[in-house]
Amino acid sequence: MSTSKTLVAGVDSSTQATKVVVCDAESGAVVREGRAAHPDGTETDPEIWWQAMHSATDGLLEDVAAIGIGAQQHGMVALDEHGAVIRPALLWNDTRSAQAATDLIAELGGEQEWAKAVGTVPVASLTVTKLRWMAEHEPELSDRVAHVLLPHDWLTWRLTGGDPVTDRGDASGTGYWSPSDGRYRPDLLTHAFGREPRTPTVLGPGEVAGETPSGRVVSAGTGDNMGAALGLDLAPGDVVVSIGTSGTVFASSAAPTADSTGTIAGFADATGKFLPLVCTLNAARVVSATAEMLGVEIEELDELASRAEPGAGGLALLPYLDGERTPNLPDASGSLVGLRRDNMTPENVARAAVEGMLCGLAAGVDAVREADVPLRRVLLIGGAAQSRTVREAAPQVFGVPVTVPPAAEYVAVGAARQAAWALAGTAEPPAWPLRGATRLDVTDNDAGERIRQRHGAAHLMVHEDGPPIDRDKE
Repeated sequence: MSTSKTLVAGVDSSTQATKVVVCDAESGAVVREGRAAHPDGTETDPEIWWQAMHSATDGLLEDVAAIGIGAQQHGMVALDEHGAVIRPALLWNDTRSAQAATDLIAELGGEQEWAKAVGTVPVASLTVTKLRWMAEHEPELSDRVAHVLLPHDWLTWRLTGGDPVTDRGDASGTGYWSPSDGRYRPDLLTHAFGREPRTPTVLGPGEVAGETPSGRVVSAGTGDNMGAALGLDLAPGDVVVSIGTSGTVFASSAAPTADSTGTIAGFADATGKFLPLVCTLNAARVVSATAEMLGVEIEELDELASRAEPGAGGLALLPYLDGERTPNLPDASGSLVGLRRDNMTPENVARAAVEGMLCGLAAGVDAVREADVPLRRVLLIGGAAQSRTVREAAPQVFGVPVTVPPAAEYVAVGAARQAAWALAGTAEPPAWPLRGATRLDVTDNDAGERIRQRHGAAHLMVHEDGPPIDRDKE
C-alpha cells in the first residue's frame, strides 16, 4: 500500500527575494524550501521575478501536484497587445506617484468618496496612482498599454499560459476594484488612466487558474499579506504585525472597512472575508540601516539595543528613511530627536531604532482596533520578530500580549495552502493549524506608554510644528 504524500508548492515573490516552500497538502508540514534574491530598487523588470522563481524552485517541484503564487501587492505590470512588458514594473515602494494620489483624491471629491468606492484612500503605493503617473509622464508608453497586471497575476499568467487572472485579495489593492461590491470600478480606472486597459479576471477563493505545461494545478494566487493571513490560519479577532521590508498590521474581518482618514486600507482577503490593513514603508530596514550606520552586524545591534533601558535614554527615532505611507509623508526623512551628550551612545541609538519602528506599527494596531475590528491576539511575524529586543519591547509598545509563531515563510505557506485548496476542490481550505507559538506578556505597560508618548511628541515637533518634546530623562 502506498504511503506517499500529496505535495503542493507555494511561492512568495517579495520585494527582496523569491521564497518557495513545498508542503504536505494534508497537514501543511514544510518538507523543503528554496530561495533566490532580487535586486534592490523601486522598479524592476518582471523577467527578474520569473528567473528568480526558476532558480528558487530548481530541483524542488518534481513530485509537486499544485502550485500557488503570492507576491508583493500593488506593483504595476504594464503589457502591450502581445503580452510584452512595456516598462519596468513600478513597485509598491515607489513614491513618484504621490502627487498623482493627491490629485485623484481631489478629483473624486475627497477621501470619503474613495473610501466608499474601493475601501482605500489612494497613496503612492496603489496601482491606480501609478497608472495616473504613467499617463502623465510617459504618454508614449501609456498609449501602448493593453493589459495591467499585478506581480502575482503576471507570474501566474506565465505559469499557465492562459488568460490573465487574479484574486479578490490582490485586486482589492489596485484602487479600482471594490471589496464591498466585489467588482472592478472601470470608471475609476478610466478616470485615472484616460481609458480602460484590460484587467485580469477575478477568481473566487479556492478556484483553479489553470495548469502548467507539465500538468500541475495552479491556484488563483494572491497578494503577500493575504497569503500570510492564509498561512497563519487567521481568524476574526487575530491581528498580525509583520516586520519585513515594509511593516504591516492586518486583521481578519467578516465585514469590509472604509476608513476615510486613509490610515486603514480596506482590502479583501483570500478566503472570502476582508483584511483591513495598515502599512508602513519603513520596518526591518530601519534596523539594518541603523546597524550599518553604527558599523555593526544585525546581531550586534540587537545586543547593543538590549543593553539600553526602555525609552533609549530619551531618544526618539522617527524612522521615515524612505518617505512614509502611514502616516502619508512620501517626501519625509528620518529624524533622531532628543539627543544629549549623556544619551549619545550606540546602545541608545540601537534601542531607539527598534522602538521607533515598533511605534509606527503600534499606531496601526490602534487604528485597526478603533475601526471596531475585533482584537483577540497580536501575532508578530517577519524576520525582525526573532530579535531579542523586538520581542522584549513589542508587548510594552503595543500594550497587549504578543504571540510569536515559529519562524516560517508564511506568505509562501499561505500560497501553498491555497494550492492545496484548489487541488482539493473543497468549499474551505485544508486545516493547517498553527503550532509552536510563543506568548510574550506585557511586563511594563508604563514604559511602553512613555515610549509611545515621546515618539508622538517627536512626530508633532518635526512634522506638524508642535511644541518641543519633554527633555526630562525617562
